Amino acid sequence: MGSSSPEDFSVLVLASDLGIDARPFLSHRPPEEENWHDCRSYLPSADDQNLDFSDLDVLQFFRLESGSDKSGNRIFRVVGKYFPAPVVSGERLKNYVFHKILTEMPEGPFCIVYIHSTAQKEDNSPGITILRWIYEELPDDYKDRLRVVYFIHPGLRSRLVFATLGRFLLSGSLYWKIKYVSRLQYLWQDIKKGEVEIPEFVRQHDDILEHRPLTDYGIEPDPLHLVEVPATAYSYGRYESGWGARESSY
Repeated sequence: MGSSSPEDFSVLVLASDLGIDARPFLSHRPPEEENWHDCRSYLPSADDQNLDFSDLDVLQFFRLESGSDKSGNRIFRVVGKYFPAPVVSGERLKNYVFHKILTEMPEGPFCIVYIHSTAQKEDNSPGITILRWIYEELPDDYKDRLRVVYFIHPGLRSRLVFATLGRFLLSGSLYWKIKYVSRLQYLWQDIKKGEVEIPEFVRQHDDILEHRPLTDYGIEPDPLHLVEVPATAYSYGRYESGWGARESSY
């Protein structure tokens, strides 16, 4: 084996399709300054006439709800499945989020209910670096007012990524604000029913997870939906009379 050169690198692979350069985590050298995007870093003005987000408003993937959680935090609802990641740039997404927060959010603390149900990485995810960048660009007072992020129906890949690399990929203050909610029944412990609108497909997905809990871990236990209870009952009936006859002989 030859000696390693400074240009050698290691790759961490998680959940089959997530590749990450591990040099920043393995090297003792101070990390280089990150420069993800060459975009505007200021909060857009509420009266900026150049901002037209009517097409994104129709999608309803990010909106302010009328209710609050039990701690009094106003709710912003985010539906991952509704976000068309391939056609919305990171800069436009950031400007839209800032515009909604500036023009719609009242004073006081707020929370985010992120619904991950049936969202697909290729179609609905802007990327974790984009999300971190948007959060980091928020003014400090907005970061302080964000109290908790309710992560509804996290998949196995999401759990692995956040559990292993979350503290490296997310800002420390944001990482500790994430609260995983595997079932809607647990969400009602923090938010009263009716305070946030839950789409019907989310309720249906919740029912699937409730009856087939292994789906949480990417395992489909009964893909053909075969029901074997009748066969089991029939087998029991065949031997029931035999057991009775055997007992009477003793």
